[in-house]
Parts: sequence; C-alpha cells; structure tokens
Amino acid sequence: QVQLTESGGGLVQPGGSLRLSCAASGRTFSSYAMAWFRQAPGMEREFVAAISWSGGSTFHAASVKGRFTISRNNAKNTVYLQMNSLKPEDTAVYYCAAVDSRKYYNGPLDAADFGSWGQGTQVTVSS
Repeated sequence: QVQLTESGGGLVQPGGSLRLSCAASGRTFSSYAMAWFRQAPGMEREFVAAISWSGGSTFHAASVKGRFTISRNNAKNTVYLQMNSLKPEDTAVYYCAAVDSRKYYNGPLDAADFGSWGQGTQVTVSS
C-alpha cells in the first residue's frame, strides 16, 4: 500500500485555474499508475484522468479533456492535476488514487481497481 495526501484545492471563480498535488509515501511510487477521481454531492465517484507509471501515457475524461492535465514527478513521489478554464460543474471533492502499474490502460480506469486513496481535497468553482 502507498499513502496518499492531496493538496491544492480551494475556491476559484469560473474560468480560473488550480493545481492539485498528491504526495505519496510508502512503497515505490514508480510501481504505480496514478489517477484522479472526483465526487460531487449526491453523485457517483467519477474518473477524471490517469497516468502510467512512467508518465509516458495519459488519459483524460471527455468532460475535462483540453482543460485538465495530469502529470507526475517520480523523483518527488508526486502526481499533479493542472485544472484550467474551470466551470461550476467541476465543483467536487477530488481524490488521487494508486493502482498496480500493470492495470493501467489508455482508457477510463475503474475506481474499484484502486487500493490506495487519499483523503480528498475540495474544489469549489463559484463566482
């Protein structure tokens, strides 16, 4: 298991930007593919983006493609989510999660496959 801690959430106006960070500790970070999910009140947890163990492959949900970018720095044991052109519908608690690198594929990953989760960070987009 790997321990995950998110940061960087907050209140931002529509059209603004935020960068979320997720710091990992524990077992070897580079043995994991990483992903971001989000959950709005009363809604199911939703896949946002994923990145392979090396960072060489990424996949973004259609709802955020072109606005959000996932990246990672294995030397710093950190994964990021750069969020631009934010919309009120992006309001949610954002979670980072880790999965064995062999389960990564270039598509929307299933939350049920992820064994390690952070505590979440709130993102609110409102004027």
